[in-house]
Amino acid sequence: MSFMMLLLIMLLLIPVLLLTSRVFTYYFKNIFYVAYMMVMASIALPICILRCRGRDIENMSFCWHVKYFLGVRYKVSGLEHFQTEGPYVILCNHQSTLDILGMMEILPDRCTPIARKEVVYVGTVGLTSWIGGVVFINRKKTSDAKSVMADVAQTMLKDQIRVWVFPEGTRNQKGDLLPFKKGAFHLAVQVQVPIIPVVFSSYKNFYSPEEKQFKSGTVTIKILPKVETKNMTSDDVSALSETCYQLMNSAFAEISQPAGQTNGPPSN
Repeated sequence: MSFMMLLLIMLLLIPVLLLTSRVFTYYFKNIFYVAYMMVMASIALPICILRCRGRDIENMSFCWHVKYFLGVRYKVSGLEHFQTEGPYVILCNHQSTLDILGMMEILPDRCTPIARKEVVYVGTVGLTSWIGGVVFINRKKTSDAKSVMADVAQTMLKDQIRVWVFPEGTRNQKGDLLPFKKGAFHLAVQVQVPIIPVVFSSYKNFYSPEEKQFKSGTVTIKILPKVETKNMTSDDVSALSETCYQLMNSAFAEISQPAGQTNGPPSN
C-alpha cells in the first residue's frame, strides 16, 4: 500500500474518530492547539520584528483565532471596567493553557502577561511571547522574582502599561480557586494602581484532562469592578489579597453553575 493511500485513509478516519471517540478528540484537539500556536507564532514573529523593530508590548495585539477550530466560544461581561485610565494590574484565575485564548479575547491595550520563565523556551511561542513584551519570572528563585517585579513596577509607571497576572501561580481545575500568591498585590500597592479581577468560568463541562474530554463549549468571562490600592502599604497586602480572593472565588462559583441554577441575573 502506497504512502499516499495510507495518508488518505488516515485523513478519512479523523472525522469518524472525532465523532466517535472522546479520547481521540481530546488528544487531537490538544495536539492541534499546540501545533497551531507554533505555526501562528512562526508567522507572527517576523511581522512583530518588522512592525515594532524589536521587543515591544504593542506586539501583543497579534491575536490567534484557534478557538474557532477548537469549538470554544466566549461570553463576556464587564468590559467597561477596562476603561480605567493609566496602568493597572489584572488578576485572573488559571485553569489550563486554554486561558491564553480567553486572555487574547479581552486583552486591553498596552497590557502584557506575567508568565513563568519556562515559557520562553517553548519554541516559537516562547520567542514570540518575548518579542511581545511578556514578563518572565523565575518562581523557584524568590530573589529573582522580586527583582523582576521591581523592574515591572518602574516600567508600569514610565510606559503606562497594564499587567496580567495569574495569582494562583499554577493551573487548577479543582472546582474553586487556589490561595493567591502575594507578588501581584505587592506590585499594585507599590505602584499605587488599581486591581481589576477577571474570572473565567469552569471548563469542566467541556474540557477535562482527567476524563480525556475536549468538547465544544462556552466560557463565561466576568470582569469585576476595580479594587483601589491608593494609600495602601505593604501592611495591607494580606487583607487586599483576601478581599480579591473572596470576590473572585464568589464570581467563579456564580458563573460556573449549570444553566438554570444561578442565584440571580448576571452582573455587567
